[in-house]
Amino acid sequence: MEDASIGFLLGILCFLILCSAFFSSSETGMMSLNRYRLKHLVKKKHRGARKASKLLERPDRLIGVILIGNNFVNILASAIATVICVRLWGDTGIMIATFGLTVIILIFAEVSPKTLAALYPEKVAFPAAYLLAPLLKISYPLVWVINGITNTFLRIFGINVTGDNNHHLSTEELRTLVNEAGALLPQNNQSMLLGVLELSEVTVNDIMIPRNEVMGIDLDDDIDTIIGRLSNTEHTRLPVYQGELNKVVGILHMRNLAQVFHEGKVTKAAILQVIREPYFVPESTPLETQLVHFQSQNRRIGLVVDEYGDIQGIVTLEDILEEIVGELSSSPRDADQDIFPQEDGSYYIEGSAYIRDVNKALDWNLPTDGPKTMNGLITETLESIPEANVCLQLMHYRIETLQVSDNVIKTARIIAFKKKQDD
Repeated sequence: MEDASIGFLLGILCFLILCSAFFSSSETGMMSLNRYRLKHLVKKKHRGARKASKLLERPDRLIGVILIGNNFVNILASAIATVICVRLWGDTGIMIATFGLTVIILIFAEVSPKTLAALYPEKVAFPAAYLLAPLLKISYPLVWVINGITNTFLRIFGINVTGDNNHHLSTEELRTLVNEAGALLPQNNQSMLLGVLELSEVTVNDIMIPRNEVMGIDLDDDIDTIIGRLSNTEHTRLPVYQGELNKVVGILHMRNLAQVFHEGKVTKAAILQVIREPYFVPESTPLETQLVHFQSQNRRIGLVVDEYGDIQGIVTLEDILEEIVGELSSSPRDADQDIFPQEDGSYYIEGSAYIRDVNKALDWNLPTDGPKTMNGLITETLESIPEANVCLQLMHYRIETLQVSDNVIKTARIIAFKKKQDD
């Protein structure tokens, strides 16, 4: 090295700085790769992705070969820079080499390449994998020794270096991932995926049709009344009961009644012959579980019962599917028919409107852990049924009753205020 020209040494120094930049960018690029996109590219047999994935199976070895290479070229570059500066400036050159090379390495071999790799990890990591793989094979004995010492040191502190390196997502993390997909995932698809993730958090009681809105066949009615209801119903399945819904005897499918209508022999006995035994569902059943039960039991409708066995309402397969894909058809439960926007930013909302439907339609967060309708929410908050119109504040919503009759709040005016930053 004493006989080498300064120009030759400068050339070697530049090459070593480039090598240092390569190792620095490779480390950042490899560690910044999206593991799920990497798995996707591996399945598509992308060569660079397959090599990178292979290297990442043992990150300790990958980091080992990168740091060995990076430290080697940096130390060698420091020695060569010192030789050059001593030749040019004598003993003062040692200090010049130290500070000068530090600045050069920071800018050109650390900050710049690592920033580039963090912004474009795939463009850096995949090509780098073609060089890192053979370097790992060549330096494997040294990497093995260093990793062995390092892993032993880590085990002293109770760190399991051979633990599961797979990256698993929790439900909340997956929900965040779907929300952050942006334009890469259509809004409808995002809504459906989020709907699936929320099935375990919503119970049958949250979406059921309450018993006061259940349409069914009462066998205590005369046959003409029953025929009229069967002729005018919009539903394909109806509960059949004796006097009251708690005395249900079965579920009638209109398809099974078609032959009876065709023969013109519609009688109560004929109806009882084509009904199916009732299917009961506990009100606290999560929708995720109930969806599986509907599938395994080959059912589409269930009678929701409380802890005492009293029927609280009905739930259908369509109700659960609507939680995932949105409204399947126009129905009396559509929130749009219960919500009327006003010019001042407030909304007139029917007391019978479901709180969950209102929250979905307006992107609100009214409490849903208690009453299911707006009427129930207001009366529970007031702890009484108002005899005249009242105004109240609930969270960051101002509610004013507009119509109260028959001990029921028919209509309310609600305006939502922006949350404070501290909320």
